[in-house]
Amino acid sequence: MPYLVECLASVERQTLDPARMEVIAVDDGSTDGTGEYLEEFAARAAIPVTVIHQENSGGPSGPRNVGLGKAAGRYVFFLDADDRLGPEALERMVAMADKNNTDVVLGKVEGINRKPPKSMWHKTLDRTDVFSSNIKFTLSAQKLFRRALLEQHGMRFDESLWTGEDALFTMEAYLRADGVSVVADYPCYYLVGREDGKHVTKTGSYTLRFDSARALMNLIADMVPAGPRRDTLMVRPFLVTLLPQFGPKFLKDSEEVRRHKMELAQPLMDTHWNPEVARRLRVHERLRLHLVAVQRPALLLDVIEFVRAKKQAGALLEKRGTHVYLVYPHFRAKTAGIPDWIYLAEPREARAVEGYREEAANTFLRRALRRMRRTLPTRGVKAAAV
Repeated sequence: MPYLVECLASVERQTLDPARMEVIAVDDGSTDGTGEYLEEFAARAAIPVTVIHQENSGGPSGPRNVGLGKAAGRYVFFLDADDRLGPEALERMVAMADKNNTDVVLGKVEGINRKPPKSMWHKTLDRTDVFSSNIKFTLSAQKLFRRALLEQHGMRFDESLWTGEDALFTMEAYLRADGVSVVADYPCYYLVGREDGKHVTKTGSYTLRFDSARALMNLIADMVPAGPRRDTLMVRPFLVTLLPQFGPKFLKDSEEVRRHKMELAQPLMDTHWNPEVARRLRVHERLRLHLVAVQRPALLLDVIEFVRAKKQAGALLEKRGTHVYLVYPHFRAKTAGIPDWIYLAEPREARAVEGYREEAANTFLRRALRRMRRTLPTRGVKAAAV
């Protein structure tokens, strides 16, 4: 409350026939009148509504699992109580799933006082997958899921995770799905920024983010064989979950917290960080994670400060313009000993540099990567760069 009022109003405004919908509302120990309002809504709504009251579970996973256990429809959609649906959202997403026989449908997300994910909404896609699109960068639970898929694999939200439980669930659904659809030409979901700022994803100890990263990395490693497809997916937990722990806030952390973060990150870097994941990142992202991998916090602080200050890294062209090195702190400093390739821009970043020769560079980089794979130990960057 009061966000729930508009949330439920958006459900009532759905153009999908009310007889084709069911609302299962789980009152997770609320103390603000939510339970009473849900009962009032159930009594007057044209849509069948089931209200479940329970003791507070401490997180979103338990209530979602309770609701999922009661669901009887062909599809389920997890709607957060402070967000809302576009009027045609469910009709369009169900039609997309029925048309293409896909198991997961993503509806375009727009933000209200909050920034939504953007990179996956460029084009409506009848059928895609997690490897050939940007859907790995939207792992929230607010998707349309075919319930048979979830039941077939016994999928439920991990109640041991306070944050990131939706990322785990959604990534597994992507990987198990017989196709994913994207509705990009209609705003299906409005992500609402609360005025009090009390979003679950923004609260809790930093240790919870490491738990979330670990769980997602392990899921990807368990479900996807080693190789380019796994490396592509690993970008997501490294970039979205782990890297922010080594951003501007790290500068303000106490020495004890910094040390603890490095300790928490080390097993993740040892197990899942490798040159193929690294090269899929921008130079400053790769550099920071490399310094975490080799446990060099003092050098890391210099890089974070440089990035926080929004300084422009210089560019050094070599090999007749086929190599662009971005000169972030400690480039070719003997005392740092950071390999040159950490600073080597991939084509998507190098294109902004005048004089870069992309066609020639692609051939050279392919050869260099082959040589790098032959010489680096299987444990990845850390062992190679110490």
